[in-house]
Amino acid sequence: MQNKELIQKFYTAFSDGDSDSMIACYHEDVVFEDPAFGELNGDKAKSMWKMLVGRRKESETTISFNVLNDHHAEWVAQYKYGPNKRPVTNKISSKFEFQDAKIIHHTDYFSLWKWTRQALGTSGFLLGWSTFMRKKIQATTNKLLAKYMMQQKN
Repeated sequence: MQNKELIQKFYTAFSDGDSDSMIACYHEDVVFEDPAFGELNGDKAKSMWKMLVGRRKESETTISFNVLNDHHAEWVAQYKYGPNKRPVTNKISSKFEFQDAKIIHHTDYFSLWKWTRQALGTSGFLLGWSTFMRKKIQATTNKLLAKYMMQQKN
């Protein structure tokens, strides 16, 4: 399978809510990185996708994507966030590296400030650009991920 086809398979599975097929595209030693989670390695990266796919119904998530070439894709996630069900449209650019016909490195780029303005309202507008807010968001998302992974073990 060519790299572009693998990226297509990954996002098709994401759009279909099939985390197992997404994870099958990843190398065992995958490294994922984005502004919300920071860097996640191996099982943490795979569990993140399982967690996010599992929450899609409650957040009314829709995914659209465009695979640009063998190393890049663009995708848009639209969903309701938090207890106030704030509408969020997150436009993401992704970069991929490959090893052994699998994704070994996956980096998602998006404006955390744009995301916080939509998801958090006034506090996101005022502080969403700051290192403080980025670190707080990453601490929160990683705590949720750790809790999810613990629940999956039990």
